[in-house]
Amino acid sequence: MYLEPRPGIAWPSPHLRELKDAVRALLSLDDDTAVIIRQLICGDVGHPPLETVVEVLPMDGEAHRWTLHRPAEQITENELRATLLHHRPC
Repeated sequence: MYLEPRPGIAWPSPHLRELKDAVRALLSLDDDTAVIIRQLICGDVGHPPLETVVEVLPMDGEAHRWTLHRPAEQITENELRATLLHHRPC
């Protein structure tokens, strides 16, 4: 049995998988820590229409969340590194 997305729902892009892998490597996360990357519609004036939210959810400990005000496809590994390592999570 193969899982298929519902009509109109796309599978995550390879770039999202690369970003998740980069988050895992940059933060030295173990396999029990969930990494979630979502694109959300942003209605704030002056922000692009899509923003990318990175969430890190450890089994034990506090969850962390960062927001990058651009679509995931435009985020580079260097930008991700700067955000995760130099900005406090929300």
